[in-house]
Amino acid sequence: MIHYEKFTLANGLRVIVHQDLSTPMAVMDIMYDVGARDEDPNRTGFAHLFEHLMFGGSVNIPDYDEPLQMAGGENNAYTTNDLTNYYISLPAENLETAFWLESDRMLSLAFGEKSLETQRKVVCEEFKEHYLTKPYGDVWHKMRELAYKVHPYRWMTIGKELSHIETARLEDVKNFFFKHYRPQNAVLVVAGNVTVEKVKALAEKWFGDIPPGEKYIRELPQEPEQQEARRLEIKANVPLDAFYKTWHIGNRLDQKYYITDLITDILSGGGSSRLYQSLVKEQKLFSNIDCSHFGSTENGLLSIEGKLVKGVRIEDAEKAVEAELDKVRNELVSRSELQKVKNKTESMIAFEDMSVMNRANSLAYYEILGDAAWMNFELQKYGMVTAEDIRRESRAIFREENSNTIYYLAEG
Repeated sequence: MIHYEKFTLANGLRVIVHQDLSTPMAVMDIMYDVGARDEDPNRTGFAHLFEHLMFGGSVNIPDYDEPLQMAGGENNAYTTNDLTNYYISLPAENLETAFWLESDRMLSLAFGEKSLETQRKVVCEEFKEHYLTKPYGDVWHKMRELAYKVHPYRWMTIGKELSHIETARLEDVKNFFFKHYRPQNAVLVVAGNVTVEKVKALAEKWFGDIPPGEKYIRELPQEPEQQEARRLEIKANVPLDAFYKTWHIGNRLDQKYYITDLITDILSGGGSSRLYQSLVKEQKLFSNIDCSHFGSTENGLLSIEGKLVKGVRIEDAEKAVEAELDKVRNELVSRSELQKVKNKTESMIAFEDMSVMNRANSLAYYEILGDAAWMNFELQKYGMVTAEDIRRESRAIFREENSNTIYYLAEG
């Protein structure tokens, strides 16, 4: 059970305090309820661009990293299709440095053509390096476009196309910032060797007078149910043929999420999992194979992907995958196999909760989802899943008309 206290400032900023006196450190985690799904379809990649811009200096602090390093701290950030997260770890006695730095970033970035140009170059290089020139680098761009026709999950966090970042104007960037990176749209978690009283005082002092901004109401177009299988063949200069297939699944707040998560572990959770044992070890069709889901807040995708052994026909590889899916659709998973994947999930959650940083991140994430308290009930939800649930949900997901397949073939 993770204990915490929660309060809200007058400007709408939600603050969560989790005390852990066993560490000399403190963690500050600020999560903004904005991701790539909130972008204009003609101006994508902005949420990720901001991850970079947020380190380029704020209105009163030209250099973010130097004062933090002097206080013995380190920081990082990540952006997904659903949210943006910034986090700092530093000695607890220097906690105010984190408040000073993060509040100034939230107040306003140091917007300038030079800063934008610098970060634009960095993001454009990242786009080219990871998605344009890397073998198989464009596959998830293509897969999202295949699987989603309406919902903004149809583009990746990096952006739909390079030109959107190349042509981003300062005015667009400013508007995006003042729409989304506001107290009303954020959760601040402070964890570690801290007291509620101290965090309250520092939160009021540093964040209390930042204008609240307008509450962002998300109204995204919903993806209609897929009615027919979609397929795409790509030929490229890659070393091995690769197979990618996805199916639409429910959203993060659905009890079916926990069933789906366990299905991916049954199929692909390590060396004793079904796909590895059958398709890699016994039949030697794939050199590696993986089954996972995107963990999306809204209706996401479950994927199976693998590189083929040279000489194997991709149609035969797909048939073998389908045979394994037939088993999970038609036969009840054994009690011991189900318990094994539940135990694995439990130990993974326990391991993650050992880190103060992870606890802070989880509290912020569940608060953005709806309520920080939910993080304490995750294990119960996995525990409730039955073998019949696994079979029923496998039948619902692994339907051919719900699928998107890419054959990624090596030229020649």
